[in-house]
Amino acid sequence: MYEPIKRKDPLKPLSRDHHHGLLLCWKIRKGIKRNIAAERIKRYMDWFWNNHLRQHFEIEEKLLLPILGSQNELVKQTLAEHRRLKRLFENGNDIHKSINLIEEELEKHIRFEERVLFNEIQKAATKEQLEQIQLFHSDSKFVDNLTDPFWE
Repeated sequence: MYEPIKRKDPLKPLSRDHHHGLLLCWKIRKGIKRNIAAERIKRYMDWFWNNHLRQHFEIEEKLLLPILGSQNELVKQTLAEHRRLKRLFENGNDIHKSINLIEEELEKHIRFEERVLFNEIQKAATKEQLEQIQLFHSDSKFVDNLTDPFWE
């Protein structure tokens, strides 16, 4: 079991984004377990990617990762995982495989960012850098797409 992480205020909205990403993984697992058509799950995943996750990756890449620098191994890992996840979300060929891989890899990626990457960013960030993050990514209420709640 992990101890709760004390997150600095400017990073809290990004951590809340991660919570919604973990919920996506849970919804995918529920859909698979209930034998929901892959197209229905993919439709929701596409919506989530286009309306939430893509922007989240951009914010991390523009505002957070430069704090540690492009040569940092955690930054390299994060960028590689972002590229891999982007390819999986945008893959229209083998939907079943993509769904399963996204469910596994997105959860691992989020856990890595929360437990490792964000902690290092918190240690390294200046007050000005944290203010910049807060300026560009304030907390907005997550509005889910409930047109087809296949996970219920």
